[in-house]
Amino acid sequence: YAAVFENEDPTLRFVPLAVQQKQIIVTCNYVARRHGLYKLQRVTEARRKCPEAVVVLGEDLNRFRNASKENYKFLRSFAWSGQVERLGFDEVFIDVTDMVDYNLGMINPNALHSSFFHLSRHDPTIGFEFDGRRIAGHTIPGLGYIGTNVSLAPGSMDEIRLDKGPASLYMRLMIGSHLAEHLRHQLEEHQGYTSTVGISTSKLISKLIGNVNKPKGQTTLLPPYSSPGTDESNVTRFLDSHNIGEIPGIGFGTAQRIRDYLLGRPAASDAGLMYAGTKESVTVRDVRLSANMGIELLERLLGGSGAPKNIGAKVWGLIHGVDISEVSKARDVEDSYVRLDTMAAVKTELLVLSQSLLSRVREDLLCVDNSDKAVGGNASGGVENSTGLPTRQWLACPRTLRLSTRPRPPLNPGGTRSRGFNRISRSCEMPSLVLDLSKSIEELSQTLVQETLVPLFHKLHQEKSGWNLTLMNLCATNMCLTAASSGGNAGRDISKMLRRQEHFLKEWEVEVDADANSVSVGLKVPGKHDQDALEARGDPTTGREVNPDELRTSQKLVKKCEEDEDAWQSDDDIPDLHHRCSICGLPVPYFAVTAHALFHNLPGP
Repeated sequence: YAAVFENEDPTLRFVPLAVQQKQIIVTCNYVARRHGLYKLQRVTEARRKCPEAVVVLGEDLNRFRNASKENYKFLRSFAWSGQVERLGFDEVFIDVTDMVDYNLGMINPNALHSSFFHLSRHDPTIGFEFDGRRIAGHTIPGLGYIGTNVSLAPGSMDEIRLDKGPASLYMRLMIGSHLAEHLRHQLEEHQGYTSTVGISTSKLISKLIGNVNKPKGQTTLLPPYSSPGTDESNVTRFLDSHNIGEIPGIGFGTAQRIRDYLLGRPAASDAGLMYAGTKESVTVRDVRLSANMGIELLERLLGGSGAPKNIGAKVWGLIHGVDISEVSKARDVEDSYVRLDTMAAVKTELLVLSQSLLSRVREDLLCVDNSDKAVGGNASGGVENSTGLPTRQWLACPRTLRLSTRPRPPLNPGGTRSRGFNRISRSCEMPSLVLDLSKSIEELSQTLVQETLVPLFHKLHQEKSGWNLTLMNLCATNMCLTAASSGGNAGRDISKMLRRQEHFLKEWEVEVDADANSVSVGLKVPGKHDQDALEARGDPTTGREVNPDELRTSQKLVKKCEEDEDAWQSDDDIPDLHHRCSICGLPVPYFAVTAHALFHNLPGP
């Protein structure tokens, strides 16, 4: 938030700057932090501690959302895979595996000092030079040139090109670090924002390692990554020094229960005006090496009613640096509150959030459809109207709607309040009305709140009153690519199927029985004339000539069906779409005849 104001007014970069929402400081710049200001601090306390601080209102999230979106689009333009995930307004995960793999194959091990990073597969001139003998930025542990770094065994330069082992991982991280440095410089030059980057093989480690050298720094965690849970792994050594509550994915409540278990009593807390922080630190190493600690113990400790499934295995994996989550895409909006405890206020806020979410979904997932075929249509088809105005096409559709809330913890006996960062969530299938472009966002929001969000809220909070919320979040996730209206668009293209239907349906004939006033559809078996004609013209949709052997094989299948015609009829002359197996005598659907025959050919036990 502070960076947005600094970008708008560069003079604010050199003074203590704090951003206010409600009666708290939601964030502040590094100058203000050196003066004793911090996040979630009361405004009155911040003014008393630093009277010269500039406090700006940050109630309107649009300026932050717009800046976040512009920076996101800028960074996404570099990623080949498109796997760029936003976390809040100011964090982004980028999966650059494909870019690193490509450039690893292009690197010359005999001229590492003059390496070139290719930013495009198609134009070899687009990219930048870099020194492949070193990793850009900071490293943990310390940096050395290739051949002298502790993560590499001594050997020739050819060893670096191996597709396995620490040398390959070192090279991939090295290439990724130079890409990260390039992106940081480009972001600052073109967007005016500085950034901090962490480079590793998972979202968990990348986020933590990126916190080490703030601001305007980048850090790479060097190999070896293997042997998790031992001192031979740099991942284990790095994570061991962290407080258990600092690990992403381990919430405050979860961390507190682990602390209480290891200490044998509730951890002592600091008294605060709004929240209470713990005085006693329990590190990841303390948890990992605790007697009898493991998945089963964590499951007993953290599981129970309302707990996520397999939470013990998840937490055990996180403290060992295991994070298999992929970089994904999601659209979400949220707001925090000093107090939210009435149903009327909840409905009002849900309406605001739903309008914001629908606006973002339309803005991010709609594009102009330039296809001349994209006229008319309906809401689900993604075409807005047939009035001559540019039509719009859904690039992707969210399949899941998630509502999250954060209840305020109760007061402790001493009058303090524990820090409450635990969210509870409920998800449901995204209502189809979200894709309806014929209605306004305001109208859709009213319907979404009444028909979907209020019932979802009651599932989270079954009591009619008495709850007190500090945050609500709406998220549209689980994106699904939509069908394209023309062959040039991404996604599945049904128009190709329609263009080919004449060829594939020409062997079928429709017969109308005038007496019975009925219509039947049947397969017309090609005769000799039809066979010659087919062999002569081939497949007009693909340009491939029809193989006569394929045609004769299909005729044999049709003939076989004719010979077995009696088997298609039951005693009541009702069609039975099954084939009776001659071996076991069981009826088998025709689509499964081949699989059933293979079953009988399997070797015995």
